[in-house]
Amino acid sequence: MIEKITHCHQILAIIISKDFHKPGIHFFTPDEFSQQIAYMSHPKGKVIQPHTHNPVYREVMYTQEVLFLKKGKLRVDFYDNEQQYLESRILESGDVILLSSGGHGFEVLEEIEMIEVKQGPYVKEQDKIRFIGITSEQAKIMELNKV
Repeated sequence: MIEKITHCHQILAIIISKDFHKPGIHFFTPDEFSQQIAYMSHPKGKVIQPHTHNPVYREVMYTQEVLFLKKGKLRVDFYDNEQQYLESRILESGDVILLSSGGHGFEVLEEIEMIEVKQGPYVKEQDKIRFIGITSEQAKIMELNKV
């Protein structure tokens, strides 16, 4: 239900399956990640105490992004930092993925609707390096490791 895609001891992505369900709060990211992701499940009547967040200086070197797949089916291709293809996964409606390092590409397999969340400000073409990816025939699709 949770899968960490790793390469050379580096987390490339964390996939949270739509089937993940546990009571309470579960953080999936290491504390040092610039983008944090958690799952929360509380019963009716649970009160989450009002709060504000303190100003804390943070330096972000790399963009990490979270994709919420609302509808459809999406192939995610993972690449290392040298743009070499590693493997792929299929996401379905309700799945969530945090893309934390390395490269990634996508092929829409069924019409999708998704929401992307990432750090800003967005600096257009300075923010990314585009490269030639694999074809559909080259994809090595691995089953989600539902831990």
